[in-house]
Amino acid sequence: MNLNVEQWKLFDFNKVFIIKKGFYNKKPDTSGTGNIPFLGATDNNNGVTQYNTLSEIDTSSRTGLQPNETLDKKIFPPNAVCVTNNGSVGHAYFQNKQFTCSHDVNPLYRRNGEFNVFTGLFISTIIMLDKYRWGYGRKWRPERMQKSQLKLPILRDETGIPIIDAEKKYSDDGYIPDWKFMEDYIKTLNHKPISTKNSMNANPINTSEWKEYKVKNLFDVKGTKTTKIEELENYGKGNYPYVTTQAVNNGVANKYNYYTESGGVLTIDSAVLGYCTYQEKPFSASDHVEKLTPKFKMNKYIALFFVALFNNECYKYSYGRKANQLKIKETILKLPTKNNEPDWQFMEDYIKSLAYADRI
Repeated sequence: MNLNVEQWKLFDFNKVFIIKKGFYNKKPDTSGTGNIPFLGATDNNNGVTQYNTLSEIDTSSRTGLQPNETLDKKIFPPNAVCVTNNGSVGHAYFQNKQFTCSHDVNPLYRRNGEFNVFTGLFISTIIMLDKYRWGYGRKWRPERMQKSQLKLPILRDETGIPIIDAEKKYSDDGYIPDWKFMEDYIKTLNHKPISTKNSMNANPINTSEWKEYKVKNLFDVKGTKTTKIEELENYGKGNYPYVTTQAVNNGVANKYNYYTESGGVLTIDSAVLGYCTYQEKPFSASDHVEKLTPKFKMNKYIALFFVALFNNECYKYSYGRKANQLKIKETILKLPTKNNEPDWQFMEDYIKSLAYADRI
């Protein structure tokens, strides 16, 4: 089903959605045993930064010296599209079960109806296509969101003529959003719900007895050969990843019939944030991509354990302080240790225990 957005119409947010404010509260402590998502100003993991129990949310006090609020003001009902208004502004996520969130998130609910997973995903995508408008200097707070607009398909009769609502509930021109079209479009996409046999709650880790190791003692850190797009296009599209400095899609911008590097290594972006990925297959790379070849036997589970550790270090880097080879080599990582050696088996078993690890 192809999209022809030329016939879509603009709708005011406040006419299509009930816009709620997130709860102005500090992030609750978590035991790691809860199943209620806490949503924050993040650009990944469907907006979820941790999980909490009802008790943890109930006892979490309000920021500052103000008194705690009742639980009903902290819990939001399911079937909402949640939009970040601060930090990673303009990211939108559909939530199909109850949740709690910070004031950096605005939950949206449909007027005169309810989102399902299909319409929720459609609206989330449309909203995120406009996120370039917002940034740290132009936050998307609820007051500004009330006046925002988005373009949506409209309800039409069998001849293609727009159906007009005389009460003008959704639009000053009387147009009506076509929720059935949105649902049907998402259903046409190649999708299959992801399932896991593993627990959704990760076991808490006690790092107090972990030991420190320098990266240079664990990995050989070297640069990759820089390959230009023009050269890759001569080989045509294929199965070998082209790894760049982008911090999405495992760093892969495209795939071609050409490679310069062996697989089974970590890569780190040395141009921007120090973003780390695991490249299982042979690959080629753009400029500013460093490779870390293990000095030990590394499988994909151990590799992903290290990816998480390295990406926790990203806050140290920026355009003014790049993650060059020297800094990477001297980076110190804390690792689980057994018999004065890194506990490789623990790393592997921990990753295997996580939700969806059985799908890796």
